[in-house]
Amino acid sequence: MSDHVRIFDTTLRDGEQSPGCSMSMAQKLAMARALDELGVDVIEAGFAAASPDDFAAVQAIAAAVRGASVAALARCQRGDIERAAAALEQAAAPRIHVFIATSDIHLTHKLRISRAEALEAAVAGVELARRYCSDVEFSAEDASRSDPAFLAEVFSAAIEAGASTLNVPDTVGYAIPAQYGALFAYLKANVRGIERAVLSSHCHDDLGLAVANSLAAIENGARQVECTINGIGERAGNAALEEIVMALRTRANHFGVGTRIRSERLYPTSRQLVSLTGSAVARNKAIVGENAFAHESGIHQHGMLRHRETYEIMRPEDVGVSRSQLVLGKHSGRAALADRLKALGFELDEAALNQAFAAFKALADKKKEVFDADLEAIALGQNTGEQGPWRLLAAQIQGAIGRDAVPSASVRLAHEDGRVVQEAAVGDGPVHAIFAAIERATGTPVRLTQYLVRSLSTGEDAQGEARVEGEVEGMELRGRAVSTDVLEASALALIEVINRAERRRIAQPSAEAVA
Repeated sequence: MSDHVRIFDTTLRDGEQSPGCSMSMAQKLAMARALDELGVDVIEAGFAAASPDDFAAVQAIAAAVRGASVAALARCQRGDIERAAAALEQAAAPRIHVFIATSDIHLTHKLRISRAEALEAAVAGVELARRYCSDVEFSAEDASRSDPAFLAEVFSAAIEAGASTLNVPDTVGYAIPAQYGALFAYLKANVRGIERAVLSSHCHDDLGLAVANSLAAIENGARQVECTINGIGERAGNAALEEIVMALRTRANHFGVGTRIRSERLYPTSRQLVSLTGSAVARNKAIVGENAFAHESGIHQHGMLRHRETYEIMRPEDVGVSRSQLVLGKHSGRAALADRLKALGFELDEAALNQAFAAFKALADKKKEVFDADLEAIALGQNTGEQGPWRLLAAQIQGAIGRDAVPSASVRLAHEDGRVVQEAAVGDGPVHAIFAAIERATGTPVRLTQYLVRSLSTGEDAQGEARVEGEVEGMELRGRAVSTDVLEASALALIEVINRAERRRIAQPSAEAVA
């Protein structure tokens, strides 16, 4: 496919900046491998100058990924660019992504520089990045609110300085499709040397228009789209990768251009991100939501039975959603498990498959039947990163019923530094009691903001998924866990929130980033 839309995935940079979506080093590596397997063209691995932890993550991803290009973000400042270049040294296909704001509101109130100074900084930044890397992308932050003539001037200079990709961010989600598309048409007509560069869109969803704006940009010449899995990102999020990809595929007759994405990997990749961040996807989310291919209305069901295309414009199999409910049990073998996981979109390496098989056998001993949803939970539990520093060793709950009852819970936790801590607490209910005991044992108070429990499959022995959202020292964090015992799942989810807090205390980003 010579003329295709390049998919620039910024899940690990812009997406990871959003509250509650931070990932550890191992989790970022797991996600980067999933994105590479998905077939994205560019993975933006992070902002190398933000912190030592961010630098190390970009460096590790650059060394591990061999299919996609790996990009590092940098302001148009020498220190940022040099850190980005150093982090990308081992990348097979490195890209330095430099940016500076171009809108008058950002120049006046944030940067406090003139247009001429911004232009000079843009050129200097691109030229310096070009010394380290042949693939340089330049972003004009808040481009959608910039003067088009000045934007064209800056982009012309960036091309002359060596940039081969020009990004036009709708940083605050202010644009509407007609206006944003017209801006790309204007730039195609007025940027000198535009034939030597790729125009890119980067849209935020503050008005719910990120995907629509991205598609309008493609209609007007954009050949790179910057997006994230599940649309995660700052504030209301970024344009959702899966929606753009499937819009181009489903309406190929209209757009006339596609992507190199392996669409059958969309759902597994979405679920992998959910597992890593604990950030849930709405049931009615397009493409990857649980209801995306569900039909409850009698009229719809009747039409589906007659002919699928009456109410489905995509096949669930095209995005990796399986409608099968093949049941495995405790007598099923390793080969059967591997085959079913592959059909569900999970191809695990030998070590991960061994772990998955052990988890499957343990679950099968507790359940009569193991469904696809159970297998998905098992697969997503493999290679998802560190589980520490705290680990649950044991928990005991004394329940009580009645107006004057006082449930109690005791927990025993191990810390990676060798400590084993045991604490007990009482609460208004069993979950409250176990949460209080965990907080006392870890010494970390959590202000709970949301607690959800749901069944992953059917039957009285179904696995339960617990999701916990809370605030620790001003940080908004999420945790997720799965178990046949919902109280155990709840405890594990809270411990993951506390673990995320402890990991983030030593890895707080220190620099601003483009949206």
